[in-house]
Amino acid sequence: MYKNMYNKKKDSLLRIENFSVTFRQYEEGTKQTKLPVIKDLNVEIHAGEIVAVAGSSGSGKSLLAHGILGILPYNASSSGTIYFRGEELTQEKKEKLRGREMVLVPQSVAFLDPLMKVGNQVMKGRKSKKLLEKREEIFKNYHLERETSKKYPFELSGGMARRILLSTALMEDPCLVIADEPTPGLHKELAKMVVGHLRELAAAGAGVLLITHDLELAAETADRIVVFYAGTTVEDARACDFAKEESLRHPYSRALWRAMPKNGFSFVPGTQPYVKDRIEGCPYAPRCEYACDDCTKGEIPWVERNGGHVRCIQTEEALALRCGMEEHYAAGKT
Repeated sequence: MYKNMYNKKKDSLLRIENFSVTFRQYEEGTKQTKLPVIKDLNVEIHAGEIVAVAGSSGSGKSLLAHGILGILPYNASSSGTIYFRGEELTQEKKEKLRGREMVLVPQSVAFLDPLMKVGNQVMKGRKSKKLLEKREEIFKNYHLERETSKKYPFELSGGMARRILLSTALMEDPCLVIADEPTPGLHKELAKMVVGHLRELAAAGAGVLLITHDLELAAETADRIVVFYAGTTVEDARACDFAKEESLRHPYSRALWRAMPKNGFSFVPGTQPYVKDRIEGCPYAPRCEYACDDCTKGEIPWVERNGGHVRCIQTEEALALRCGMEEHYAAGKT
């Protein structure tokens, strides 16, 4: 169904460097303040790869998707650099590629036009026989009756509307697919089907950015997992690293691992800080049992460590010792 457009696993399709998003907000009449919602974010996706962005609600995951596509709110500004297929992605290029080479499977069904039948929305006004056959094939795969195309969004259930959003993305032959929480509201069988289609797109050479709060889904689906916390990337790890806690590099990633049902469903006291309450240094420091004074002094660098990247000043040896994993650390050095 999908074209093989790129040399899989070799081409850097999307590279995001030091990406930040700031919102302007009014306080006390006409006085304005700036809220840094995303700060120094780094993500890279290769052709043929699924990269999952995981983190709790409010960490900035959806804003990342909107920033890539150039659809941030009017009161938001961004900085940093985004490269697409080796070229800097300007706003003009975003608008040209959006919906064609770069497609979004949005989180909210409000993206559907309430005044247009969903069949026309999936087709984007096109009427070729080939595209009609493709739409029917996609609808059949997603258990959508042919008559569904004649319905308006308000006539659909939540699960049906989400499948229409997925169908709209699959109608194209995209180079980059951004799937923002694509499975909520779908029963297990359909959710697995959606994940399977994302894998098919990657196998055909597209890059897939999967935005999710479901770490278990990410570990089962993705090649790599980028962990978000309070608007920044704290770790970029191979999905296989989430098989065991000691393979992970950042204390927050390890906390997420322990919070998975199969790993004890434990939690860390405290909450993710609101943007106005963010401290200097590591935003996770107030909740981190391994934090030291240096964790809240200055910027925390994004460094390569053990086959991945992490934003943490604690060394692998220090984390191993503090976690009581001295034997694991010693074994890794032999």
